[in-house]
Amino acid sequence: MRELKVVGLDVDGKRIICETDDSAEKFVLRSDDRLKAAVRGDWVGSNQTAIDVEVPNMLRPKDIQAKIRAGASVEQVAAAAGADLARVERFAHPVLLERSRAAELATAAHPVLADGPSVLTLLETVTAALVARGLDPDSPSWDAWRNEDGRWTVQMAWKAGMSDNVAHFRYAPGVHGGTVTAFDDAASELIDPNFARPLRPLAPVAQLALEEPQAPLSTPTEAPEPPPTTKPPRPRKTRPAVPAWEDVLLGVRSSGGER
Repeated sequence: MRELKVVGLDVDGKRIICETDDSAEKFVLRSDDRLKAAVRGDWVGSNQTAIDVEVPNMLRPKDIQAKIRAGASVEQVAAAAGADLARVERFAHPVLLERSRAAELATAAHPVLADGPSVLTLLETVTAALVARGLDPDSPSWDAWRNEDGRWTVQMAWKAGMSDNVAHFRYAPGVHGGTVTAFDDAASELIDPNFARPLRPLAPVAQLALEEPQAPLSTPTEAPEPPPTTKPPRPRKTRPAVPAWEDVLLGVRSSGGER
């Protein structure tokens, strides 16, 4: 249990203000019959043994700083704890300075590539990458927070057109500025030595033939040949029947009748 010390009475004179030894948190006690009986050592009753204590829903200073160090904002901590924003800012300020310093040191670290740490720093590398892509090299903002394993995550945020982009790196302090390794695809593309490649390459789309191919046009010197015409077959002429010689002598018609 934590011990409280009395600071004084509230302005209405009906409540007692207490605080912890480090003056980090304050509490309010109602001056009712149960509190007076507890101070006298009297037994008030089994249903009145508890003392009503108004404890604001506040985090301890070290809890506030732990959440801020892990990446939460002042507004997020204040809203989650239902605490006053100014109080959270007071304890968060030194941790925010720590995060800002870690992000600054990370920009001077050297990106780890496939063949080892780069000669250029992280800031020099991403600046060259943004310039090669036609983006403003002064637009990025930097932030950092400490993970549960004690390592730092560094975030770079920048704007390209209407889109907001972020890239994350893992920062390891060390000699000559330490090193940073890419934590996501955006970070990997930023430290890629091929600066001219876009951040999000698009696959080439095959060109589709949407129109039917046209027949080749004939040259003006060549006249189109008419289609061949087929002549109808001529009717065969029937030759007149020639009477036999004996019919001529006997005077018989060619049809076989007698005259």
